[in-house]
Amino acid sequence: MLRTLLVIAIGFLPSLFSLWVIRKTHLRTRLRMRQAAMNVSGMRMRQNIRPVEGERYYLEGVGYLVGDISCKFNARSGYIRCAVNPDGPCQGCRHYEPKELAGSEQRT
Repeated sequence: MLRTLLVIAIGFLPSLFSLWVIRKTHLRTRLRMRQAAMNVSGMRMRQNIRPVEGERYYLEGVGYLVGDISCKFNARSGYIRCAVNPDGPCQGCRHYEPKELAGSEQRT
C-alpha cells in the first residue's frame, strides 16, 4: 500500500514541477508587460512636455502656434515648429525665410 502511494506521488512530481514553472513564467511575463507599458507611457509623457512657452503664440481662430510665425517654413501648429527644424530653436536658424504676405506685391 505504501509502495503504491510512493509510486503515485513520484509520478505526479514532474507534472507538479511543470505547473510551477509555467505559473512562475506567466507571472514574470505579466510583470515585464506591465513594466513595458509603464515605460512607454512615461516616454510619451516626456515627449509631450516641451519647454516652448517662450516661443508659443495664440492666434485668434487658429489656436496656439509654436516657433517664429513670421518664418515661411513654420508649420502653424501647436506641436511642431517646422519641417526643416522641428526641435528648434528658431532664433538663429539658417533656414529662416520671412513669410511673403499676399497683399505685399511690389509695384514698379
